[in-house]
Amino acid sequence: MKYFLYITLVVLTSVSLSATSQAKEKQGKLTVESMKLGYPVPAIPFYHFIAQLNLPEASIIEVEAAVNGKPMRFVNLYKGDLHEELDKPALTHRPPSGYALSQDNTLYKQPVITGWMKWNPGESYEITLTLRVKKSARPSDDDTFLTATQIVKAPEQAKIFDSAWKNYKSIVLSETAGIDREKEPVEVLLPFYPDEANDLKREIRVLEVDPENFALTEVPCQVFDIQQYTVEDDLEPEKEGQAKRHIPLWMPTVTCKLAFLANVPAKSSKVYLVYYNNEKALAKTWQTDLRVQGELPGLRIDNDYFNAVLHPNSGHLDQLTLKSKPEAPLFHRMETNGAIHWNPGIYVPPRAWTHTADWKHDQNMYSISGPVLATAEFWGNLRDMPEVDASVRYTFYPGVPYFESTTNMRINETVQTIALRNAEIVFKRELMTHAAWYDVIRDEVITYNVANMADLTDLKMEADVPWITFYNENTGIGFAGIQLDYANASLESRSRLLNPYFYITAGPWIYWARALSLSFLGSNMQQVIPAMKGSLFTEKWAYLVYETDKETPYREVLNWQKKLTQPLRVQLVEEVDERVSRSLVEIYMDEGKSGWEERETGKHK
Repeated sequence: MKYFLYITLVVLTSVSLSATSQAKEKQGKLTVESMKLGYPVPAIPFYHFIAQLNLPEASIIEVEAAVNGKPMRFVNLYKGDLHEELDKPALTHRPPSGYALSQDNTLYKQPVITGWMKWNPGESYEITLTLRVKKSARPSDDDTFLTATQIVKAPEQAKIFDSAWKNYKSIVLSETAGIDREKEPVEVLLPFYPDEANDLKREIRVLEVDPENFALTEVPCQVFDIQQYTVEDDLEPEKEGQAKRHIPLWMPTVTCKLAFLANVPAKSSKVYLVYYNNEKALAKTWQTDLRVQGELPGLRIDNDYFNAVLHPNSGHLDQLTLKSKPEAPLFHRMETNGAIHWNPGIYVPPRAWTHTADWKHDQNMYSISGPVLATAEFWGNLRDMPEVDASVRYTFYPGVPYFESTTNMRINETVQTIALRNAEIVFKRELMTHAAWYDVIRDEVITYNVANMADLTDLKMEADVPWITFYNENTGIGFAGIQLDYANASLESRSRLLNPYFYITAGPWIYWARALSLSFLGSNMQQVIPAMKGSLFTEKWAYLVYETDKETPYREVLNWQKKLTQPLRVQLVEEVDERVSRSLVEIYMDEGKSGWEERETGKHK
């Protein structure tokens, strides 16, 4: 049997500013069907209270909540007949800017109210709900107020984190590919108020919430790339002669990147809590299999699967060894700089071919190392080519047989080129016997014996080839590229590319590369194609080293391609801080209508 708690309420009309007006009392009933405390779940990914109400009649309402007399800022209002799946991220959310700029004109009969609430095991809390019942979307003196109060007690054996950490943010991860994810690296950007960010690298902790029993498990994490903007709004008026503003347009903010290792079962969502703001926290050291040795640019990076060596001059991938096959390292060492990874690159005669792999300590360099990720980043002008900027960024992770590479090229001034390329991977010819890739036109995987192909014969494929691999059927080693992102754009002009495609060719070496504009390999090899000022070329690949399968040599490539092209979906949910204003000022470029003038719900001035 389901029990309902009926509360008799005093209903007051708003007091008018008129000296002759008096408040009128009415009796009404509000049914509080249930009010309880809850653990973080994907739809409500924070410790909370949830109340199910029944109003005397369907009404437009505003809701305020208080816990032990303190007003709450994070309160959500839902229609009771709209059921959310608690094990999935919430579909609807009304942010503070929504409340600040518009009224809610929805009719509620059985509303559900949730609030972000920090409760402790075994403690009791007095929760007061105040509903303003309105005749229309806009408040009026005829509105009535319903107030209900209940005392709720938190579970005695509740599993919560150390209360010395004053704040937390919630992250909901969702798996969509149907693959169990174990220790999968996740990266997210987080904002903080400066007085909460004492020492983020020392203080931040990441906790996994068990969806069955709500137990908390700390997972390896890494904080990096901390940026601070501490300038405060001076509240000066928007226009001369106006009064000073009382609402800031912005607040000083500290941001950082956070990486952590997550475990999410196939086709499910899971909550992770990021705790911070504990100035007395001790630094915590996590140990994983990710190791970095040496100095830039020639770093050596290890995990349980492979050892990667970066070139001592350019910092580009120079050698790669699969640890299960230490007798057969992969390398190039044939032409000029000899690196495996060559591009971005350009050929503007009479100047020499130039590639990012030709850098000789004349590039900018930066690296990060930690338990969850390690990076090696290089950027600057292409050598002897001030008209072109480029960058190469590698990211390595623990416990996986791949690393990621992001390359960018920007044309600062128009140049006349016969070769504009990216994503080139080169090996010594004898190290590979076969190539394979998915051909979108034929809708099949093409396997090609490259050991016997004629020198400088090109194998062509589409520019958006989803994956490509070289492998050696004798050593059982394969190296694959899985395309994660690819885009070409231009600011000053329309994009001008000559027959863009991807290709493989062989000589003393064997390589694949992206042809953006490559008349050098066209029918008229001396025609020049302008690379226009403002053009930008970017792409991201995952490079996988693996043991081949006897039946389907590239089977591992297919498995990882499915996983890497469908990463965990990330949703950040944050508490509404007390300093967030309840109203909002916007600045428009030109004077004129806002679009809200005739709309009943608008709060715009």
